[in-house]
Order: sequence, then structure tokens, then C-alpha cells
Amino acid sequence: MNNPIIKINVRDFGTMTAELYPEKAPKTVANFLKLIDEGFFSGLIFHRVIKGFMIQGGGYDESMEHKEAESIRGEFKANGFMLNDLKHTRGVLSMARTSDPDSASSQFFVMHMDAPHLDAQYAGFGKVTEGLDVLDAIATVKTGNFGWYMQDVPKNPVVIESMEVVSR
Repeated sequence: MNNPIIKINVRDFGTMTAELYPEKAPKTVANFLKLIDEGFFSGLIFHRVIKGFMIQGGGYDESMEHKEAESIRGEFKANGFMLNDLKHTRGVLSMARTSDPDSASSQFFVMHMDAPHLDAQYAGFGKVTEGLDVLDAIATVKTGNFGWYMQDVPKNPVVIESMEVVSR
């Protein structure tokens, strides 16, 4: 069985291609593919960028308006989901969440560098196979604070023009 392949098209930066791993996080992958099919991510931004750590997107538009999506169960070991042994190494896609382990919805992050302290704590579900140069370029943008509650926000929006499923 082939794993799903997706493309993340980022305005002014290029395209990242990623392979998704339904055997590690089946509901997470199914939810992500559903959101892609619905065009959910088009026009959203990478709203948190930390060089040497990760870039996070999938929840805010260029005006910093939050876009809601339904929450799903967190598929990671610390949440009792033992199938997911994916390590948070460079290029891995993982689901963002609050302190509630079952609060993942649409926000995801891409690891810029390895972060073993996230292993078993977040639902990794894929990995960038092409376009690490795009990841590196995004990781170097200038960032600042947005209000009192959000840090590491790019000064100029890093926009996800579209996401597409290349193969399932």
C-alpha cells in the first residue's frame, strides 16, 4: 500500500511535498486529507516560526483571524495511542494542540530541526520528502509578537496558497 502524498504550496517560497503515514496516525491522516479536500488550508498562514525548531500553520489567515476545525483524538503514546512511534526529526509533520491531548484540529507543524522532547507527546503523521529548502527559507523569516498572546509571528505573512493530495 502506498502512503498518501501531499503538496503544500507556499506563496513566494515554493512547494513542500510530504508523505503521510496512516499506519502511525490513521484518524489524524484521514482528518488532514479531509481538510485538504475541502480547501480548508488555502489562504491560511504559517503563524508561528521558530528557526531551529519548527514552523506552525493551519489555523489563522493573513488578518490573524482564527479558523476553527473539529478536534480529534491525539494519536500519540502519552495519550494511550501506542501505534505512533514517529520521531520528531527534521521535516516531520505533527499536529499542534493545547494542553488537552485531544485538542488537535487543523493546526500542524513541520520540524525544522530534531526535537526529541516532542516524541510520544504529539501526533506525528508525515514527513517532507521534497522541499526542505522551502522549509529552511520559511524558518529564516523575521518574526515578532502579535499582541500580548502570540509570539514568533512572521512580520510578513507566510501564506499557504493551497494544499493538494497528489496520491492516496
